Amino acid sequence: MKKVLLSIFTITIIGLFSSCNSDDDGVIIPVDPISEETDRILQGQITSDKTLTNDLIWEIEGRVTVTAGVTLTIEAGTIIKAYAGSGANASALIIARDAKIMANGTSNNPIIFTSTADNIQLGQTAGGNLTENDRGLWGGLIVLGNANISVEGNATETQIEGIPASDTNGLYGGNNNSDNSGEINFISIRHGGAEIGEGNEINGLTLGAVGSGTTISNVEVVANVDDGIEFFGGSVNMSNALVWAQGDDGLDIDQAYSGTISNSVVILGDISDHAMEIDGPEGALEGSFNLNGITLIGNQNTENGEYADYRSNAMGTSNNVYAIGFKDSSDVELDNDGVATNYNNGKLQFGIWQIVLPVGVTNVQDLFVNKAENVIVSGFGDDAQAVSGGGTVGANLSDFEWTYTNAKGAL
Repeated sequence: MKKVLLSIFTITIIGLFSSCNSDDDGVIIPVDPISEETDRILQGQITSDKTLTNDLIWEIEGRVTVTAGVTLTIEAGTIIKAYAGSGANASALIIARDAKIMANGTSNNPIIFTSTADNIQLGQTAGGNLTENDRGLWGGLIVLGNANISVEGNATETQIEGIPASDTNGLYGGNNNSDNSGEINFISIRHGGAEIGEGNEINGLTLGAVGSGTTISNVEVVANVDDGIEFFGGSVNMSNALVWAQGDDGLDIDQAYSGTISNSVVILGDISDHAMEIDGPEGALEGSFNLNGITLIGNQNTENGEYADYRSNAMGTSNNVYAIGFKDSSDVELDNDGVATNYNNGKLQFGIWQIVLPVGVTNVQDLFVNKAENVIVSGFGDDAQAVSGGGTVGANLSDFEWTYTNAKGAL
């Protein structure tokens, strides 16, 4: 009996000390054995500077907001998984106005945002149980700033789609086009787009009034229900972006976005809509985008699968675009009178487009269609070129060797 009691006592003491650390003087300091598990789950508001380290898999539960004045740093190689949810409970990471995200991955150690359903583990860049057709398993990444927007009523700020109006951290817009929301480099956003209302889903990466002081490059969005990357006004430049298998549009521009998108790729999936959807100002403030060095890869299975739709007074330039793999019914479209008028007035311009013609199409200019009801245009598509294989314009695909998309053979 004494031996049994002694054994129990010994085990208890060992267990106690295994849950303790000692300081430099050898004093025993108790450690909460579940603190690490709790700390890696992100919830609610982040109100002081925080670093997500790459030695843990972090989890997002619900709407998580980095509030004004706070910096969220994410180490290269970090994996963040988000729980499922819909409506106001959709899991998303929001970088509010005057907050910053410093997410600098590398080509060998990208930062990965994905779903808790993904079996990816530490040290991996991909799991094995999800595909490009697994969408809507969480929300997405939303970055908000103080740059110009053009909205109805000429308000200088408004609420971003996907965030309830009661949450003022969802406001974006201002008058500082050089605003700095941080740095985003070598990140992959996968399996997002949770529904927040009937027909309303979160984009993979939402940029609301993000200013030119922000750095965004080498961003991948895969398998999002709604758009891959959407710009609501702002002036941030983005390079080396890749969107694959989105449910709606690959690159979406709204509210007088006035930055440059360069060396970027959209690859349509089986349910994708437009590779690019370009809208213009909604209010009096005008802005002009610049698309330069874009590759669009079509899909024969999708019901829609257009090259690009220019709508709602779109203003800007689209140059050095290469497209391949689209259906014979796909087109580059001027959608209405307003955008057709902008084309005639030189506010919407098209440089070189090189297109591998779909079977059944013999004239590349036939792919450029004016659907305005009352405005006639001339010369639309005259600078487009039909090519038989790899063109001389578009994105440099070697810049995307680091991506999940490339690993899955979609490039």
